[in-house]
Amino acid sequence: MSEFYTIQKQTEGLYKEKGSKFLAFAYPVQSEDEIKIIQADLRKQYYDARHHCYAWTLGMDDQTWRANDDGEPAHSAGDPILGQIRSFELTNVLVVVIRYFGGTKLGVGGLINAYKEATASALSKARKAVIFETREVMMSFPYDMMSTAEKLIADFEIAVLKRDFQLSCEIVGNLKKDRVDDFLEKTSDLYTMKFKISGHDCE
Repeated sequence: MSEFYTIQKQTEGLYKEKGSKFLAFAYPVQSEDEIKIIQADLRKQYYDARHHCYAWTLGMDDQTWRANDDGEPAHSAGDPILGQIRSFELTNVLVVVIRYFGGTKLGVGGLINAYKEATASALSKARKAVIFETREVMMSFPYDMMSTAEKLIADFEIAVLKRDFQLSCEIVGNLKKDRVDDFLEKTSDLYTMKFKISGHDCE
């Protein structure tokens, strides 16, 4: 599978139970560094909240993920948040649920439900965005092959990351993983062009 889903932009949700308020914030994310920045900003903004529980997933087939209860009973907060991210079939997503304690303990079961419902409230408002697993491709070629290179970029929907036109031409971009074999077949007889694709020996 090379097609996955994230969310288009930040969304928010709210769940209330016995005086406690659970504020949920969902974000599309690309890296752990970005996640840390978002979490730090939320802790500054909601400094007076008792708990900042969260879960996130990054990547495609080989997902990286974390779930954190931030002082709530074990597995009562982070896991339900992560469970909702997976239930919505999303990746590259961070959800932070901030709890303001209302004076009445909810018990483990009540907490699990509250964090689940708060997360669902935020994610249900999000519009999904398609993301694809890609491989980086580098094309090196002489100037007279420029039109051929541009046609390959268009035909294979390569997302260009860098163009370098000095002594020779070099273009670097992302190619959808499920189109790599077709790309290699299409370019097999282009002897004046050189290609490097991450994870493939194609020189």
